[in-house]
Amino acid sequence: MSKVKKASQTINLNNSQYYLNRELSWLEFNRRVLHEALDIRNPLLERLKFTAIFSSNLDEFFMVRVALLKEQIQAQVSQPTIDGLTVKEQLEAIYQRLHPMVIEQHHNFEQVLRPEMAAHGIQLLNYIDTSQEQRSYLKEIFQKKIFPVLTPLAVDPSHPFPLMANLSLNLAVVVKAPNTGEEKFARVKVPNILPRFICLPQELQLKNGKSQYWTGVAIEQIIAHNLEFLFPGMIIKEYHLFRITRDADLELAEEESDDLLLAIQQELRKRHIDGSIVRLEIQPSMPQAVRQMLTAEMELSESDIYEINGLLNLKDLMSLMKLPLPHLKDPNWKPIIPPRLRHLHQKNKIANLDGQESSIFAVIQHKDLLVHHPYESFSCSVETFITQAARDPHVLAIKMTLYRTSGDSDIINSLITAAESGKQVAVIVELKARFDEENNITWATQLEKSGVHVIYGLVGLKTHTKIVLVVRQEGEEIRRYMHIGTGNYNAKTANLYTDVGLLSCREDLGADLTDLFNYLTGYSCQESYRKLLVSPVNMRDRIIALIHREIEHCKNGNKGHIIAKMNSLVDAEIIATLYAASQAGVKIDLIIRGICCLRPGIPEVSENIRVISIIGRFLEHSRIFYFANNEENEVYIGSADWMPRNLDRRVEAVTPVEDVEIIQTLQNILAIMWADNRQAWELQSDGSYIQRRPEQDGVERSSQNILMEKTQQLSSNKFFTAL
Repeated sequence: MSKVKKASQTINLNNSQYYLNRELSWLEFNRRVLHEALDIRNPLLERLKFTAIFSSNLDEFFMVRVALLKEQIQAQVSQPTIDGLTVKEQLEAIYQRLHPMVIEQHHNFEQVLRPEMAAHGIQLLNYIDTSQEQRSYLKEIFQKKIFPVLTPLAVDPSHPFPLMANLSLNLAVVVKAPNTGEEKFARVKVPNILPRFICLPQELQLKNGKSQYWTGVAIEQIIAHNLEFLFPGMIIKEYHLFRITRDADLELAEEESDDLLLAIQQELRKRHIDGSIVRLEIQPSMPQAVRQMLTAEMELSESDIYEINGLLNLKDLMSLMKLPLPHLKDPNWKPIIPPRLRHLHQKNKIANLDGQESSIFAVIQHKDLLVHHPYESFSCSVETFITQAARDPHVLAIKMTLYRTSGDSDIINSLITAAESGKQVAVIVELKARFDEENNITWATQLEKSGVHVIYGLVGLKTHTKIVLVVRQEGEEIRRYMHIGTGNYNAKTANLYTDVGLLSCREDLGADLTDLFNYLTGYSCQESYRKLLVSPVNMRDRIIALIHREIEHCKNGNKGHIIAKMNSLVDAEIIATLYAASQAGVKIDLIIRGICCLRPGIPEVSENIRVISIIGRFLEHSRIFYFANNEENEVYIGSADWMPRNLDRRVEAVTPVEDVEIIQTLQNILAIMWADNRQAWELQSDGSYIQRRPEQDGVERSSQNILMEKTQQLSSNKFFTAL
């Protein structure tokens, strides 16, 4: 790492004071998510959605990051992170920051969103507020559909404390024997196979004589008020709701495993009940005796307990997004078909392949094509590319990576069709894609049965790159076509995540991808690539070299400029290099959605660095890297963030973009995002974020709205006109 001479003194760029803590930076990201739930400028159901996302994000944070910190404490890890905090200090800081955020989230839901829902005809009733007719209906539902699924578990000397599944919602029930007066404890799990909210029939959804859009009651309240059916003859003294979170990160000794598929299947069985408990969520009404019993049995401390004043597990609110109430949601967006591909789709059907002009390969052969999701259609571009490759009799082979895909994927079906028709099909399925392991095992097994060559990635590395290679016979020649993208081959998330991808048949890229697939499927030790930046082979060195090139331009009296858009910036070596570039006068603009360990705006260190984060209706997921290169602009796109895991422990690919129009398009996208004053947040040097607001003209500029508008205005083969 660099040490740079500045103002007659040496500044150590590795000093911990110049770095932000990774875990606390992530909490600041989730605070920005929570703000979207608080922001009255957002439609009601969108605010509920962000409330649910905040909770879902926290679940994963505890299952992975907090669990890891707790494991480090048990292993007596004492080495501080790059920001200087020890493991214990990180946990303490997490609890101090997170507790107020959780309180704010639930206060907003109970005191603001819930009444506003009721005002719009969406009633989430408490059981005690239901009418006698409504209770009679709910009791009938309980007896017919809920009661048969429940299993009360006693806790006493002959019945040990029961194992509880990860993220399970439970009732702690205290009952009393009428004859002896002896109190006993039991646990009732709220079944997650049933809907969380039980909807009342329309005739029972009246409020002040008016019919409502939707009226429901949480299932745990229905169970709680019918416990006498589970404990006949006993007196129900009290009940209390609680929820647990376990360590859910897989621990694999890959080098010692003969069968990676079997090893992951075995670990998945353990995930739900074997991981140590890292969080207990309770309601404030839980008495101290029950609270102490739970914490003792679960081996938790007080700092692991989160008191929730209201409904637990708010991520289930996501189900309300299905309500047919468009006026309470963001305006509907339907991705457009990229102009150069419109002739391939007649009445939403892929055109006949008889003529070369109707083939997507002819479009790519003419010139490279950039696709931008969800503004442009994933199914009419990337899926069409793979679907046509599967059906085209001239295609000899298809190779691709699958990190995450959707359950009803046309891509999976196309790969099966291709293999069954005799094409060579090879798919690298990453079984270690966190929380998608079970899905990927299912698709891997299905693909293998159909004759697809399935490879489960490399030992010690996750295959995270997003690439497809199609080999096609064209007369006497073999031509290679490819897609290199920033997002997963998942049609569902392609409508929610912003991603870019390059469709090309450039020979140098085709040769690089061939070498990369040989590295993934065989025993290749490829150490150099013509164009691609590949981790863990050359990406780190190439990125640092590109930053140093901007430094040299500044030293030679020219201007240096870097714009980088990614999900996270954590890598200490790259951050130190960016600091050195800032000291040399390079202007650095970073668009980082989530974690950022770099401190911008520090005099003599990072005063030329600005960082923003954009949180909107779409999840910003694309990675775009711009280097001015003394006015010979270079732009790269790919799958890698600037994190140690992406650069050192994953297989990633980043490609240069060489088409002048596409370079301009990507520059325009970055410029639009940087000008955002509606959904952009500016990172301060202390690690806090301040949301941008419109200036004196009062005009809001939402980058995502602007990109939707400009995409709709498309009328030529250009992505959109220059700003």
